[in-house]
Amino acid sequence: MRALLSVSDKNGVVEFAQGLEKMGWEIISTGGTYKKLSDNGVKVIEIDEVTKFPECFEGRVKTLNPFVHGGILHKRGDAGHVAQAKELGVEGIDLVCVNLYPFKETIERTEDFDEIIENIDIGGPTMVRSAAKNFNDVLIVTDANDYASVIDALENKADSLEFRRGLMIKAFEHTASYDAMIANYMNGRFNDGFGEYQFITGKKSFQTRYGENPHQKGALYEFDNHFTENFQQVKGEASFNNINDVNGALKISSSFGDENAVCIVKHGNPCGFAIKGSLLESYTEALKCDPVSAFGGVVAVNGIVTKELAEKMNEIFLEVVMASDFEPEALEVFAKKKRLKLFAQGGTKLVMSKDTHDFKHVDGGFVYQNSDCICDNEVKNAHKKSELTATEQEMKDLEIAWKVAGLTKSNCVVYVKDSAMVAVGMGMTSRVDAAGCALKKAKEMGLDVSGSVMASEAFFPFRDSIDAAAKAGIKAIIEPGGSIRDEEVIDAANEHGISLYFTTVRHFLH
Repeated sequence: MRALLSVSDKNGVVEFAQGLEKMGWEIISTGGTYKKLSDNGVKVIEIDEVTKFPECFEGRVKTLNPFVHGGILHKRGDAGHVAQAKELGVEGIDLVCVNLYPFKETIERTEDFDEIIENIDIGGPTMVRSAAKNFNDVLIVTDANDYASVIDALENKADSLEFRRGLMIKAFEHTASYDAMIANYMNGRFNDGFGEYQFITGKKSFQTRYGENPHQKGALYEFDNHFTENFQQVKGEASFNNINDVNGALKISSSFGDENAVCIVKHGNPCGFAIKGSLLESYTEALKCDPVSAFGGVVAVNGIVTKELAEKMNEIFLEVVMASDFEPEALEVFAKKKRLKLFAQGGTKLVMSKDTHDFKHVDGGFVYQNSDCICDNEVKNAHKKSELTATEQEMKDLEIAWKVAGLTKSNCVVYVKDSAMVAVGMGMTSRVDAAGCALKKAKEMGLDVSGSVMASEAFFPFRDSIDAAAKAGIKAIIEPGGSIRDEEVIDAANEHGISLYFTTVRHFLH
């Protein structure tokens, strides 16, 4: 039996080769892998002894050879193939272990296009595909995490068809994601990221309990290693809907840097948010906005949950608490709640992956775009349009309201007072309705919105929303501007003694 080992990532390859050698396998290898193995005492055959041709063109051609691919691809159970292999002097290669040139690491490190081109693997993917195609007769290993299981299967004669098929699927996933990465990079470099094809690839992080409903299957997939590094299921098993709600809460809570931000979400929409002196105070104030909707909701905490905060949270039924981390004493408190799920990132503050693009499924395909960014300086650099200037606290409240509005379904209007959201209207077909519904809900909750600020993620087309805000006692408003009736809106703000700011940036979320 012969194995061909040619890997870019050499972690574990020596031990893998030694395991094969111990079972009597001959080892063939190339370039740096050959040196690594021979330096560590593995008896290894250099590739040009097999190909009967030297590596050439600075290593661009070394395994593209019929003695390699014939050895991999000929069918052992086909008499004609076996006879032809013998006639041509082709010996079988029964295991191929390959991982590919570090293209991702290269494009992250340099813009040098010549170096990038040289880190596009050609022979590696070709060998992987050859071995995967002939998985009935050849083991294809593309993941160092599989080394131990492959050795175990060979030692115990457990390399069944099902086992080989699993390796084959993983191999085609490996080459597909590699080629997709190259195509996306080239389109990003030369076509503004919008080529004739768009490839979206992700690695499964875990299976969710089910999809949006119990009759649907679901799973979470990650770009790079974001969830591997930043998502721990501390208590309970995440569902599809949990992940979606957590994502909405995370985006809002994490957008305020190191501040004590707490966001409560229900069905993807915020129903409470606050930034106070402590996380306990922030949660307490956030809950006041809409405790009815918060029942069974998802809470994102930008920090570490303490015992005191856990005890406060336990006063109502919550579906999920997502936090940077949990103190051991907090976990003891939460243990009393059987249905509560706890997820953590394992740090001190919440982080996001900051994806450069996003997409949405539509029937028959998907729409794809650059990711929206609600930048920290949008409020700081907003244009004052009113005669009145907002106070320092009002500017802080405007920043909170603006960010929450921009991360919530349109049409959206947000009211904030003393760094806590007091009302929100979202996902409405009319901006007037969004503003009105928010005020109505606040009244039902017994919340006084007078003295608060208001944000709208898109412009107010008429002055009626400003007039309504004045009746409610709103002191400052922030919106993008851009309406043909902006002057009417500005005049209304001045009439009512409201400070008004235009960001010039719209943040629709659909």
